[in-house]
Amino acid sequence: MSAPLPRYVVFGEALTDMVRQADGSWLGLPGGSCWNVARVGARLGIATAFAGAVSQDLFGDDLAQASADAGLDRRFLQRVARSPFLAFVASRHPPQYFFVGDDSADLHFDPARLPAGWRQAAQVVHFGSISLVRQPLAARLCEEATQAARAGKRIAFDPNYRDLMRTPGYQEVLAHMLGLATYIKISDEDLAGLFPALDTGAALARVLAMAPDATVMLTRGAHGMTLLKGGAVIEQAAMRVDVVDTVGCGDAAMGGWMAAVLGDATLDLAAQARMAAAAAAVAATRAGAYPPLRREVDAILAATPAAGTPATAAAARS
Repeated sequence: MSAPLPRYVVFGEALTDMVRQADGSWLGLPGGSCWNVARVGARLGIATAFAGAVSQDLFGDDLAQASADAGLDRRFLQRVARSPFLAFVASRHPPQYFFVGDDSADLHFDPARLPAGWRQAAQVVHFGSISLVRQPLAARLCEEATQAARAGKRIAFDPNYRDLMRTPGYQEVLAHMLGLATYIKISDEDLAGLFPALDTGAALARVLAMAPDATVMLTRGAHGMTLLKGGAVIEQAAMRVDVVDTVGCGDAAMGGWMAAVLGDATLDLAAQARMAAAAAAVAATRAGAYPPLRREVDAILAATPAAGTPATAAAARS
């Protein structure tokens, strides 16, 4: 008898980060914003799948193994005979990177190959990042988001701004996804990139106008986060930790938020924000995009008073 289909399905890109080291060598690490979000959901105890395609070489092998290690549903990851999708990170401070993948495996993801009944079983379906820029994948994912919303599923969206989004046509995609979304995570850096002519407040107001029915989480790194729903505004400070690396903290915040939403329907906005902040804080204590375990998140929550105090540590940017 096959296992139940997942409640949380994350569509998008999985790739390999090629990170330049101090000695000039390159270190390959499995990554990708959407894939990171999926791993967080699974590690926090939510039945989760990553729906995307990876190559059949050693890079794809590493991504497939890390997916299995995190507990992601294996039926949703597709392996295709195409080149790997690579992100070369020449510098993290300041960020300097470029992507290699003109006809790579991620672009050949086929939604028709997903397990029968997946949409009926899913409760939250996530989209975002550069997968919504790279064609023909972007068009397929926009259609999947539309179909999921029509089926009554809650749509989660994290734009996770990158320079690729300056491409003509992305603003139309952004408007489409904001209009569909139930949950939106967006950082102050995202707002600056997506709406360069506006200050943070005006850019956030634009997002809220484009998604009037959504719950919006604005993350501000070490300055914490704000959760907005209708007239409700919840402020959450960053939780104090010894920061090792802020890579993937935004993905951890997104995954932690959705784990709270799916794990306990009675949690209010303040409790959801605390869960997201705790997940980001744990991720900040490890090098690379670390997907926190539930016991690690619970330990941070137990050590942090609900009211919180301003902190200088954990980041919640992607």
